[in-house]
Order: sequence, then structure tokens, then C-alpha cells
Amino acid sequence: MKVARKQRLILIALMVIGASVATAFALKSFNENLMYFFSTTDVVAGKAPKDALFRLGGMVVKGTVKRPDKGMMVRFTLTDFSKEVTVEYTGILPDLFREGQGIVAHGKLNNQGVFIAEEVLAKHDENYMPPEVKASLKQKATAEGKIKQ
Repeated sequence: MKVARKQRLILIALMVIGASVATAFALKSFNENLMYFFSTTDVVAGKAPKDALFRLGGMVVKGTVKRPDKGMMVRFTLTDFSKEVTVEYTGILPDLFREGQGIVAHGKLNNQGVFIAEEVLAKHDENYMPPEVKASLKQKATAEGKIKQ
């Protein structure tokens, strides 16, 4: 094999290896930043990860919003009208947050099964419901035979 041809072959091999390493880093980064959505039924059934961030959506149960002390911590319960999950959030809640409305919270479960939220997102008008929550509620209603497909 001639020297020029050998050098080209080595250059091509290095480019393929470089592209493979870059692709591996991109996929690893993408996978670490994925945040899946789970309904309260999924969380109670144990389908949600215990050690990773995920989104939890549902309706805030009326009468469950409590502020245990004078701090910024708020405790409330979310439901998909089947199962309920307790959520704790420390921070300022969105202005539109209230009981009986749909929200999506980002966070993770603690060892007691309480969802520790890092961020709480509330709906912005009367007709809006997060798509994940709407699909989860529709799936639940369909399973119970309340909605015909």
C-alpha cells in the first residue's frame, strides 16, 4: 500500500471515530436530560423512577393545600380521579395555582412516596389542560367505560 493511500485511510478512520464519539456524547447528554410524564396512578403503581426527575400531572384536590409552617413550603395532593399523590414544593407557586385545577410538577419521589417538586406549572386559562394530563384522564375514563372511543 502506498504511503498516500495509507494516510488517507488513517484520516478516514480518525474521522469515523471522531464522529462516533461526538454522537455518543450527544446521545448520552440527550438521555440524561429526558424528563418523562407520569400520572398519579402510574406513580402509585410504582412505574415512576425513584431516583430520577420526572413530571407528575393531575388535578389539585380541593381542601388539600396546606402550609405546614410559616416558610415557603407547600403541601398538596394531586389526583387523576383514580389515585392520589402528595406533593411538597418549596418556593413561590404560580399566580394561577389553586385547588381544583390541573398542574404539572417537575421533581422526584422521596423514600416515603411523597413527590418533591422543583417546579410547579399551572394552567393559564379556563380551557387549558396540559396534554399529558388530558390524555391520562381520557385514558382513565375510557378504561372505566365513561367515554366511548
